[in-house]
Amino acid sequence: MPKKPSANKQRHSPYSPRAQVNQALAALLHQCHIGEQLPPDPQLAQQLGVSRATLREAMRSFEERGLIVRKHGVGTFVAPPPPIIETGLEELESLHTLAQRIGLETRMGEAMIEERAATPQEANQLRVPQGTQVLSAARVILAGARPVAYLIDIVPTSYLRAQDLGPAFDGSVLDVLIRRGEPTLSHSRTDIIAEAADEGLARKLHLQRGDGLLKFEAQLHTRDGHVVDYSLSYFVPGYFHFHVVRRVAGANDKSPTPARDGGASVSNLKDINGRR
Repeated sequence: MPKKPSANKQRHSPYSPRAQVNQALAALLHQCHIGEQLPPDPQLAQQLGVSRATLREAMRSFEERGLIVRKHGVGTFVAPPPPIIETGLEELESLHTLAQRIGLETRMGEAMIEERAATPQEANQLRVPQGTQVLSAARVILAGARPVAYLIDIVPTSYLRAQDLGPAFDGSVLDVLIRRGEPTLSHSRTDIIAEAADEGLARKLHLQRGDGLLKFEAQLHTRDGHVVDYSLSYFVPGYFHFHVVRRVAGANDKSPTPARDGGASVSNLKDINGRR
C-alpha cells in the first residue's frame, strides 16, 4: 500500500484542503495498478488526513472524470487511464480533428450560441470598436460521457453568423472557418495559463471548485493582419498532453526549425496568478 502522506506537509501547504486532497488522491492513484482496490473511505480519509466529507467530494469528482470506479457494496477501484489527446503546439488544429486522429469520439454538450455586442475586453482582443456585433459560441466538449474541455469563441459577425454554423456544428469554430475558406487564416497567438476552476467551470466540467485547468487564450489572425477569432479554451487535466518543439538558440546544426509565430504558437507562459 502506498506510503501515507505527511500530515505536517499538508498542514503547511499553501493550497486549500480540497486541493490538497485532490493532489494526494491523484498521487495515490499514480502509485496503484489498474483495477487495484483502494482502502475503505474511513481508512482512506484518515490516511490522507482529511474529513470524510471532503474525501467524498474528491471521490465523486474523480469518478465523474473516469479515474476511479466505485461499486456499491464492494469498494473503489483504480480505473484504466482515459485516452490522451497528444499534440504539438506548432500547428493549430481543432480538438475534433485531434480526437479523430486517435479514434476518440467527441461531441458537443451543453452550449450557448448567440449574437450580441462585444464586451470591452472582447473588443480590445479583437481590435474592433466597442459594441461591435459578435458571434459568441460557448460549449462543453465531451469524450464519451465525460466533459474534457470548455471552449469559448468570439467572432465578429462580419466574419461568421450563428446561421453559418449550421445544424451539423460539432463544436469547432476553427473547422467552420477553414471549410469556408474566407477569410484566409494565417496564425494564432496563444497564451497558456494554469487556472483554478471557478464555480461555473467546475459545474460544466464536473470538477470541484479550485481544481486546476489548463487555459489557452488565443487570437486567430488573418493573412491581412486582422483578428478573426478571440478564444478561451479550458482543458481538463488527464486527457491532454501538449508539447512544444523548440530550436536551441545559437545552435549551428541543420536540424528542422519549428514554425515561428504560426499554428498555436506559445507567446507567453503564465502561472495561476497571471505572472509571466
